[in-house]
Amino acid sequence: MDTEQEHGHPKRFFKGWAKPGPIVSSAAAASVIIEPGETFDAISGDFRIFQLKKGHRFSTDDVLTAWHGTSWCPRAERVLDLGTGIGSVAMIAAWRLPGARFVAVEAQEESLKLARKSVQYNGLEERCELRAGDFRERGVIAASERFDLVLGSPPYFPLSAGIHGDHPQKVACRFEARGTIADYCAVAARHLDWGGVFACVFPDDQRGRVGKAAQDSELVIVRRRPVVLKEGEAPLLCLFAMVRSNHLPVWFRGRTWVEPPLTIRTKEGQVHPEYMAVKLAVGFPP
Repeated sequence: MDTEQEHGHPKRFFKGWAKPGPIVSSAAAASVIIEPGETFDAISGDFRIFQLKKGHRFSTDDVLTAWHGTSWCPRAERVLDLGTGIGSVAMIAAWRLPGARFVAVEAQEESLKLARKSVQYNGLEERCELRAGDFRERGVIAASERFDLVLGSPPYFPLSAGIHGDHPQKVACRFEARGTIADYCAVAARHLDWGGVFACVFPDDQRGRVGKAAQDSELVIVRRRPVVLKEGEAPLLCLFAMVRSNHLPVWFRGRTWVEPPLTIRTKEGQVHPEYMAVKLAVGFPP
């Protein structure tokens, strides 16, 4: 029997791939208003995301951050996403952690507007609280708030480095206009609950900055995984999983397990089989 007919949901299939996860309600689908300059794109399973055509758009970095964090902290109940942007990391993580509640902080109102629309469409209003503000400022995250998992895809470059681009939304996502990796580590460390994990992505050739930021915030990098964008090339990105040092045995502090590199594309430019498996794990077609 044909698999699509057997399950009775032909719309669950996309190019032979069966979408996993919850089905977005018809009421949510009917409420979608795509404004000029926006696109409405698939993200995880039936979840979708609003983006600007010419602004910041979610990327492999976001997919990897959400996958890495939820893989190594799979029982998270409270999740904090720092500098959530259009909400891509938070929404992928929310798709993977259906029992978790989220706080996602973003300073750019243009990005927050898009994130709010996506949260509403994906039925996440009761689970995902979007907060406007700079996560470094007092009061944006209460001093008493604690999270099992903190996620972050920080900007990589100081404002003095390179050309900023043609859209202000892109600038804040790529350049350190509101905080550095040190700020991300400091805020994450303050708000990690017992045994909690901070997961982030950063350029592999800037591992020294991440190591210093972690040490200054009394975090231990317990896992590190280089990311190769094309087979045969040097790693360009790196995934990190950190835990507060005082949440670990003294003998374990300072130890880091370096995982084998994750390759995104083959030498021929096709999606690498391992990254296909990662995509499947976060509700993307391979």
